Amino acid sequence: MAIQIFGKAKCFDTKKAERWFKERGVKVQYIDLLSKGMSKGEFDSVVKALGSIDSLIDSSSKDYCNIKYLLDDAKYDKLCEQPKLYKTPVVRCGKAAAVGYCPEMWEKFIEAEKK
Repeated sequence: MAIQIFGKAKCFDTKKAERWFKERGVKVQYIDLLSKGMSKGEFDSVVKALGSIDSLIDSSSKDYCNIKYLLDDAKYDKLCEQPKLYKTPVVRCGKAAAVGYCPEMWEKFIEAEKK
């Protein structure tokens, strides 16, 4: 099972996540959210792992007011249109996922990879 990092090129937390895995010798697949986005299947898997679509939305974004009152289906459409609304990095390992800089969760991903 490969570890995927969905992020933005100019996001410091995304860069820190890439460095964190590199320092531990873990290969990752990096996907730029702004150019490639996230497929429907990947999106559904991440939302299921996180428990809520709201976990993926960056509430500090200046465009947050455009999305906070929408229904979940409309939020998905808005995230597809404006991937800059994602909170990054989104780190995915199989059916597990974590959002933001959280090395304690990533450590669990590495342990699961070793088994």
